[in-house]
Amino acid sequence: MIKKITTILITASLLSTVAQAQSSDKVTYSIESGITTASGSHSPLWLNANKQGLSSLNKNNGYMEAGIFQPMDTSKIISYGYGLELAGAYNFTSSFIIQQAYVDVKYHKLELSIGSKERTGEFVNPQLSSGGLTISGNARPIPQVWAGLPNYIPVPGTNHWLSFRGHIAYGRFTDDNWQKEFTTPLGKRTTDVLYHSKAMYVKIGKEEICPLKFEFGLQMESEFGGTQYSNGNMFKMPSGIEDYFKAFVPMAGGEKTQVSDQENIEGNQLGSWHFSLNYKVKGWNLHAYYEHYFEDHSMLFMQYPWKDGMAGIEITPPANPFVSGVVYEYIGSKDQSGPVYWDHNNVINEQISARDGYYDHGFYTGWQHWGMAIGNPLFTSPIYNNNGQITFTNNRIIAHHLGISGKPIPELQYRVLLSHSDNWGTYDRPFKDIKKNTSALVELTYSPCKLTGWSFTASGATDRGSLLGNNTGTMLTIRKTGLLTK
Repeated sequence: MIKKITTILITASLLSTVAQAQSSDKVTYSIESGITTASGSHSPLWLNANKQGLSSLNKNNGYMEAGIFQPMDTSKIISYGYGLELAGAYNFTSSFIIQQAYVDVKYHKLELSIGSKERTGEFVNPQLSSGGLTISGNARPIPQVWAGLPNYIPVPGTNHWLSFRGHIAYGRFTDDNWQKEFTTPLGKRTTDVLYHSKAMYVKIGKEEICPLKFEFGLQMESEFGGTQYSNGNMFKMPSGIEDYFKAFVPMAGGEKTQVSDQENIEGNQLGSWHFSLNYKVKGWNLHAYYEHYFEDHSMLFMQYPWKDGMAGIEITPPANPFVSGVVYEYIGSKDQSGPVYWDHNNVINEQISARDGYYDHGFYTGWQHWGMAIGNPLFTSPIYNNNGQITFTNNRIIAHHLGISGKPIPELQYRVLLSHSDNWGTYDRPFKDIKKNTSALVELTYSPCKLTGWSFTASGATDRGSLLGNNTGTMLTIRKTGLLTK
């Protein structure tokens, strides 16, 4: 282990020197190496969660990544940018990782992004939040073609009081080989699964003259196409033009899909309603947000009461040496529309669209990528399973999460995360007793003024409880960033 760590650090230093010797206007570079060691069953939750999938559950692991980035010039009508980030890893799911590889093109307000790019949840602070329910930054990026308006566009005739933004994307999951290695020989796995995303958000408010801003919108994600292997059988879902359209406009599958899809909706459709209220006063910024997650039309269209969701509040005080931000979140997913599911038939024509089974799916391996939940990591990711099954064993939770950050001196900043959850398992596989878990993180980052672009981070984390076990670990991270030109 010591030899591998030494190799990672030496390689990072050499790459940094080489990068500085090159020259390319406005191109930046980043070099980062991280080392984790832990006791217990695996690395603590907050040492592996919400790291864009660049993490490991193994107690002792390490990585070194290097990237180059060309940001777009937002002042120009036409502009382009790109990013390439590669990583070598020890005790990860892969020893070589293409973390990011993308090209961005902008024309006026419209942007097109092609490739694999890190993205986070809507309306949440990625450093302090537990993560969005639909998208969190917990799993590896999904390669895709993304087109949309990333920034709000005023609606004509509203004097900038009403604005909108949105996107549409299609892509492909990349964890086929990992699924094959992780599952048992007859276990359920999938290959060549396609991805679809779309969202539309509306903003009410004119920040130049009004301290209050309200935003809301709908985000929908989908898995479709692909081939399932299970119990020695194979079933291939269609992936023609018609199926791309049905991913965009959810509707029943055709005769080439599974019977359940013909009776309901083709593919795995899920998403969230988002609501955000922002208020600025005397240097303070108060932000309240709510995310309502859904798995089917019943909770999309409010057929049942909204008992589940994530409610959060973020407080950003005026500049001070103690606290720069505080986040509190409540996450509830215990109801899932209720405990009973019934598909109507000729005998009993009543439809009960409950027992939603968040993040799981009958055909696909659930809302995961490379074993990590694409949504909130407090829902136990399949990579924790030791039985070779790619499924979510725990999606009924009540959780409280607290995040605090600060910068006591210009060279030093801290971050503290604390999460507690009560866990009931799933409706299909409930825990015999409620399992509790408390996960904590304390992190210090030192960025010396005399070493421009260098930062050194020390993190300590623990898990305590019957869900994840008792785990304690530390992580050391060294990072260098800068321009490739002087």
